[in-house]
Amino acid sequence: MATTSTSSVSFEETDTRDDEMNSTIEQWIDELVAGVDDAQASEEFQEWLDVQSRFHDYSYRNTLLIKRQYPEASRVAGYRTWQEEFDRHVTEGESAIWIWAPIITKQCPECENSPSYHENSDCDYDETPPEEWSKGLVGFRPASVFDISQTDGEPLPDLDTEATGDAGDLVSQLTDAADEIGVTVRIVPAEEWTHGEAKGICEQLSLVDVQPLVEVRDRENEADLARTLIHEYAHALLHFDVDDDTERSKREVEAEAVAYVVGRYCGLDTSGSAFYLAAWESDDPEVVRERLGRISRTAEELIDVLEEPPAR
Repeated sequence: MATTSTSSVSFEETDTRDDEMNSTIEQWIDELVAGVDDAQASEEFQEWLDVQSRFHDYSYRNTLLIKRQYPEASRVAGYRTWQEEFDRHVTEGESAIWIWAPIITKQCPECENSPSYHENSDCDYDETPPEEWSKGLVGFRPASVFDISQTDGEPLPDLDTEATGDAGDLVSQLTDAADEIGVTVRIVPAEEWTHGEAKGICEQLSLVDVQPLVEVRDRENEADLARTLIHEYAHALLHFDVDDDTERSKREVEAEAVAYVVGRYCGLDTSGSAFYLAAWESDDPEVVRERLGRISRTAEELIDVLEEPPAR
């Protein structure tokens, strides 16, 4: 996979500065797209993708149930699924997370009940015998699942998406710039983090104050902490007033591409962004280039803020 240089870049204050920034960012986006292609083709990514495909895509209702019962949940599966699919075992004493599982069985073409319920209903359908009925959803039943943190066993494959390098005082620069960017920022100790596996979030501060609130989980790797701050700042600048779930993956592409560009500008190795984007938009890395204008403008805005001399 393509890697990024860890040497920082500077643009001289000249008449050609904007052109230099635009051409450099466009070149970096091209390299990021190539990196996403490489990431998708890698054995590491294919192994990760195979494992992800074995997890159910839970409905909105079940996702709410899971989060209500186990807010830090990240990967859930049934007791036997953990054993048979992933060679992991639920730790003794763990409490189950309860969801609604669909009941799929043969159903009457007219009343849509299962054969047993159909027999006791007022439905008169008798054109075809029950054994010839098609299967469909006839109801739901309670089912138990467990989060990966409630299990022990073989580790699941992971993608190394972290930024690395010497962040210097970049984290403090970014937090100092929060007012100018128009966000409230909080770095939350890991033991107080309540947003599961997410590294950061961007949401409305309160019902009264509509200013974006950026929270990031603290960690030892300050380069990756800085990358996460940039990622969430990009959400605040680009997506805070956008309410369209169908755009979620593309918003992640834009925010992570901004983090890649600004992090690279600041001398960090952000090549892990390729794996991040491969996981979010595995079918079309070209979406990064398609959104180049929005990515470029936001990256330049953040770079300009970071280049301003500190207030005295």
